Amino acid sequence: MDLLVAGYALTGVAAGLLAGLMGVGGGLVMVPALLFLFHWQGLETVHLAQLAVGTSLATIVPISLASLLAHRRRGAVDWPLVLWLTPGLMVGAWGGAWLASRMSTGWLKGLFGAFLLLVALQMASGFRPEPSGRRPGRGELGLVGSLIGLVSGLVGIGGGTMTVPYLAWRGTALPRAVGTSAACGLPIALAGAAGFILFGQGLTRSGDWGFVHWPAVLVMAPLAVYTAPVGALLAHRLPVPMLRRLFALVLVAVGVRLLWGSALFPVQW
Repeated sequence: MDLLVAGYALTGVAAGLLAGLMGVGGGLVMVPALLFLFHWQGLETVHLAQLAVGTSLATIVPISLASLLAHRRRGAVDWPLVLWLTPGLMVGAWGGAWLASRMSTGWLKGLFGAFLLLVALQMASGFRPEPSGRRPGRGELGLVGSLIGLVSGLVGIGGGTMTVPYLAWRGTALPRAVGTSAACGLPIALAGAAGFILFGQGLTRSGDWGFVHWPAVLVMAPLAVYTAPVGALLAHRLPVPMLRRLFALVLVAVGVRLLWGSALFPVQW
């Protein structure tokens, strides 16, 4: 049990540091780590991926709240954009949780592995869309918010890997896009975690709330919140572009491992 708690603690620290250092969501770190830790712990294999994704989203709630408050103090949140994105984000995240609850754990692991490969490609290439110079309308924000929320709810992330490029493309300055994306992570995490709690009722052991394993949340969340500002400080002292490329390689390795043997690519090692 002590080793298990240490594993949760290391996962929380890594998620916080990487979120602050590279601006990536903690879910990219937490979901694969939780898949390993939950398997080692002996939790229900049939719902292992759902537990990892739901637990990641529940942990992101306090992380995104702390990030939101930090960006708000700097005046880096475009609140009208947040207001019009939020309904779609919440509906999409709820829908993502519903879809995930009806998938096999093999399919969900495969989808997460494929998503990691896409994120790794974006990080390694440094691709950023050229600003369009046109502020999006309310209808577009509702549709885009729903899509970002859906993907985020499926794979257990706060949506920053999609929200930041979209806002930058629509002419929002990058620091403000990052702050606005941080604010958008809260409704995604709240709706997604609530969905995983509800849709997992009665399907896991009595110590879990649906598809959320609370012992992991209680260890990871405070450590991630504490270490995220440390990562932000290190971002000014370390070669972040090189670290992003190295992290992309790690994501490729993890993504391939999750795809290999999943329902998307059913071949075992």
